[in-house]
Amino acid sequence: MSDQCPCCSGLQYSLCCQPFLSGAAHAKTPEKLMRSRYSAWATQNADYLLDTWHPSCNTQDARASMEASFSSTQWLSLNVISHEAGRHEKEGFVTFFAAYLENQRRGAIHERSRFLREGERWYYIDGTLPQTGRNDACPCGSGKKYKKCCAS
Repeated sequence: MSDQCPCCSGLQYSLCCQPFLSGAAHAKTPEKLMRSRYSAWATQNADYLLDTWHPSCNTQDARASMEASFSSTQWLSLNVISHEAGRHEKEGFVTFFAAYLENQRRGAIHERSRFLREGERWYYIDGTLPQTGRNDACPCGSGKKYKKCCAS
């Protein structure tokens, strides 16, 4: 039996993201790729992160800064808010909220990520920051209004 998956799916790591991070399988949906990329950040797997960025992003120069951030960052939680198809079958979107500690300071990423499929593989291409109104539900998944939770 293995530990729970870092992606907060509730599944065991061996049954969730581990096959993707080990190279035994490729994520079949944008959501699974996004979850496995979160797990790669949590387990400090730079090779997987670079391999799952779309080739057009030319991310090899990102390795040094990515690896430098690993020692000071602890990933705490992931909340997948939504996942949608794109304008065609080779595009998909996943909106998520990820909490972390960096140098003992709490932080979060709230992003609508865009994924593209080439052949049978999905790749992360880019992301935008969704706007959250003060009275909207907090994207962290707490059930509170944004103004009473992460906005404060």
